[in-house]
Amino acid sequence: MKNKYVKIYEELSKKIEEGDYPVNSLLPSENELVELYETSRETIRKALKLLSEHGYIQKVQGKGSIVLDVQKLNFPISGLVSFKELAKKMGGRASTIVEEFTEINLDAFLKDQLKAADEDKVWKVLRVREIAKEKIILDKDYLLKKYVPNLTRSICENSIYEYIENDLGLTISFAKKEITVEEPTEEDRRYLDLDGFVNIVVVKNFVYLDDASLFQYTESRHRPDKFRFVDFARRKIN
Repeated sequence: MKNKYVKIYEELSKKIEEGDYPVNSLLPSENELVELYETSRETIRKALKLLSEHGYIQKVQGKGSIVLDVQKLNFPISGLVSFKELAKKMGGRASTIVEEFTEINLDAFLKDQLKAADEDKVWKVLRVREIAKEKIILDKDYLLKKYVPNLTRSICENSIYEYIENDLGLTISFAKKEITVEEPTEEDRRYLDLDGFVNIVVVKNFVYLDDASLFQYTESRHRPDKFRFVDFARRKIN
């Protein structure tokens, strides 16, 4: 049996998703929610805490709980964040579908991208990311097998980065990224829900371990309406 605060969280989150509480509007106050759900203030605060942790609201002192845009997910440009880590903020509304998992030989393109030797083997992983029952990201990962051995479909469904860091004991250190806007390919249209969309945002990642070994090349192909690419910059005055 679910705790009452979880039930309240689920009801409020559904109302936010369905637009009953519009983006940038205020949720009812704690007092109003106490009366509405006929429960204690502590129970309401626990429900609001869950809403905040899962990215539905931002609590602002003196104003209340502001409803956030849950149809978009902030994707940090300068950070290295796995989809699983981002999905935690979505409160169970995100999932991964592994469409392809194979070991392949290097072609000229991948050899150049990964700066690899002729004899190197590569894992190819094609994953579709689904949020709120819409397929909106296609991740095409290529990982050098010599750095990431014994990869499995199950690991790909969960988190490759978690496997690399926790099981292999490696440190993922930094990435170089290229961001472009392109026309969707037939592959994009086959795997993603792109009806009406004529552009797709492509983020190419070249990911390195802490010894500067390049181990992964990724093309992450995003439906443009669902994602913000964010960064923080501070101007330095000489």
